[in-house]
Amino acid sequence: MSITGVIILLLCLGMIIGGILLLKKSAKKFNLTEQQLKDIKARNQELEKEEQQEK
Repeated sequence: MSITGVIILLLCLGMIIGGILLLKKSAKKFNLTEQQLKDIKARNQELEKEEQQEK
C-alpha cells in the first residue's frame, strides 16, 4: 500500500473514531420529573387505545 493510501486510511479511521467519541460525550440522559413521567405514560395509554380501536 502506498503512503497516500495509508494516510487516507488513518484519516478515515480518525474521523470515525472521533465521531463516535463525540456522540458518546454529547449523549445525555433525560432527567424527567414525576409529572412529566405521568404525562408520558398517559399519552402512551391514549395512543394504545387509539391503535386498538383502529384494528
